[in-house]
Amino acid sequence: MIRIAAVGDIHMGPDSQGVLRPAFETLPDCADVLLLAGDLTRHGTPEEARVVAREVKDLGVPVVAVLGNHDHHDERPDEVTAILQDGGVQVLEGQETVLDCAGGRVGVAGTKGFCGGFAGRNAGEFGEPLMKEFVRYTRRSADSLRTALERLGEQGCDARVALTHFSPVPDTLAGEPLEIYPFLGSYLLAEAIDTAGADLAVHGHAHAGTEHGMTSGGVRVRNVAQPVIGRAFHVYHLQVPERVATGSSAESAG
Repeated sequence: MIRIAAVGDIHMGPDSQGVLRPAFETLPDCADVLLLAGDLTRHGTPEEARVVAREVKDLGVPVVAVLGNHDHHDERPDEVTAILQDGGVQVLEGQETVLDCAGGRVGVAGTKGFCGGFAGRNAGEFGEPLMKEFVRYTRRSADSLRTALERLGEQGCDARVALTHFSPVPDTLAGEPLEIYPFLGSYLLAEAIDTAGADLAVHGHAHAGTEHGMTSGGVRVRNVAQPVIGRAFHVYHLQVPERVATGSSAESAG
């Protein structure tokens, strides 16, 4: 059993230091890894990033994160990333990491992702250069996620998790106004996940959305935005079976 703790959209600022730390300090008792699904800060300032880094430093479990749109707002994502990394956080953008947990080896592939909408109601790579670049940015993010998941598949992981900020499916957006769905995620992320394969996909961003969803290929998707899960983090259990031909795993409890 691999235990994945996850939360996104914690939006920390100078006045929130220590708010989540007591709950995070219980992680070694209930989880093997903590995933942070973006929007860790309010405005993406170095000061806010230092608050986050102190909140998750030396927790006793690995911490893996992607940035969100708020973490880019001050246009210093490299500084935010460096501060988080100095605090021991692995920040992924089109990259992957393999963690050796008590229950097995879990691989995490991460990218912020971007928007554009979902099949049948999505932006197209057509027209003005700005519109083309809008869609191409999402496609590059999705392609990097697919490649990272594929690399994990070659490393013999017992389970693979796709970590994004933007949503890969519309299911987990239920509760949000339909008009803003195109700005909350993209079907290209789901295509990447289904093509490469994963056991769980985790995202944030949709504060008024729904926790549970699934890609068309059957990969479970979980919206872990803190306003959705209503707690410091939620834990998902990935059951690791005996080695079989498919090498797949299944989620339980959540």
